[in-house]
Amino acid sequence: MERPAETDVAVVGAGAAGLYVALRAAEQGAVVRLVSRKPLAESASYWAQGGLAAALAPDDSPARHADDTLNAGRGLCRAEAVEVLTREAPAAVEELRERGVRFDAEPGGGLGLALEGGHSARRIVHAGGAQTGRAITGCLAEQVAAQPRIEVLDETSAVALWSDGSRCCGVVTDAGAVAARATVLATGGGAALWRRTTNPWGAIGAGAVLAHAGGADLADLEFCQFHPTALALPGSEHDGTLLTEALRGEGAELLDASGRRFTDELAPRDQVTEAILDRIEADRADHVRLDLRSLEAERFPNVFAACRAAGLEPKRDPVPVAPAAHYLIGGIVCDLDGRTSLQGLFAVGECACSGVHGANRLASNSLTECFVFGARAAVAAASAPPHDASVPLPEWRFEPPMEATREAIWRRAGPRRDAATLEPLLDDPYPLARLIARAALDRRESRGPHRRTDHPLRDPALDGVHIVLGPGDQARSERWS
Repeated sequence: MERPAETDVAVVGAGAAGLYVALRAAEQGAVVRLVSRKPLAESASYWAQGGLAAALAPDDSPARHADDTLNAGRGLCRAEAVEVLTREAPAAVEELRERGVRFDAEPGGGLGLALEGGHSARRIVHAGGAQTGRAITGCLAEQVAAQPRIEVLDETSAVALWSDGSRCCGVVTDAGAVAARATVLATGGGAALWRRTTNPWGAIGAGAVLAHAGGADLADLEFCQFHPTALALPGSEHDGTLLTEALRGEGAELLDASGRRFTDELAPRDQVTEAILDRIEADRADHVRLDLRSLEAERFPNVFAACRAAGLEPKRDPVPVAPAAHYLIGGIVCDLDGRTSLQGLFAVGECACSGVHGANRLASNSLTECFVFGARAAVAAASAPPHDASVPLPEWRFEPPMEATREAIWRRAGPRRDAATLEPLLDDPYPLARLIARAALDRRESRGPHRRTDHPLRDPALDGVHIVLGPGDQARSERWS
């Protein structure tokens, strides 16, 4: 066997979380290898339209931000994770500004703060309107490329963790093995496992599959957040195009088939999604419409351009929208410093599950999560003890899902599901499909975006209870504080 490369910290994934962790770990003195399937700045984060949520206004506070997060989380947030996120968010925004990210400003020079669903105050910062992901990842990618302690392995894919089930000693890639004192998974989410999705097709939950095969616990996989407003153009390449939450924050309205407004557009996403699904069913349609006619196209240039590329004219007619899979809330169980149940392995960003989002992520908390918890994970990873060189390389290798899996997950574990439709997923060849089904079957209630038509009510006895999936696909219930 070829001698593996050695490093202090191996980071898998070059989205916002991975770039930031690599940069911060290197600044702590660690030698870092960053494994990126694509060239830098072409990750899912690059396309992120949402901003960062932080209590920055004079009439706002971290406590108020925390209250909104807990309310959106539907009784399942880990309170200490929420407290850390909301307390450290303002400093995270300020640090990004110091690194050169140019957030949108008001005419007077202060930060522009937007309002989004579930927030009780204007606290969302954007960069370039709905091009925040591009602005942040572009800036961080430049700094990563200039950091001498970071070696970027681009166009390289992770295919397994170097693990014996109790200790992770690095990562196996399609270009060879990398031994590391700490391995950080920042691989993004899995919402593209649902056929109708706002995500790029590579968001297949690979990090969760790698971690689970290596021996780490996963949790909350029954909770996939469906974004209420994605273009509904069945059969078109533009079907599922995300129309950012910020549109509704600036006055865009949802209209039914008769042209009437039918819901509170600024309620948390699970409520808006449910209202849209009810209206679609009542109207015997496949979509509702989002009215953008009152908005200035210059405020959201890429959104209006995307609509026009799809043959729509949003300044003239409301555009067709319907929910699409957007954010897999569950993932790799980790603590507030990103440590997982597998020694030597850390997880940050959408692939992680710290409990901060509960059952229903509050809009724009996810980018904030990347930087608040990424900073903490970078410090912990940089100080990790040496790996055990005697652990043998695993034989298992990651295989992506087949197209049939995406169709099956959308049809069987979509916005509304029941036991009869979920059970066939337990035999799907893709491991994460089976685990999603197992978690959804075990949660015999409706909560957040998890809507069981055979268990339509929320069960108060399950407040704070998480479905944790360990090695061997075994499920157990845990109550997190």
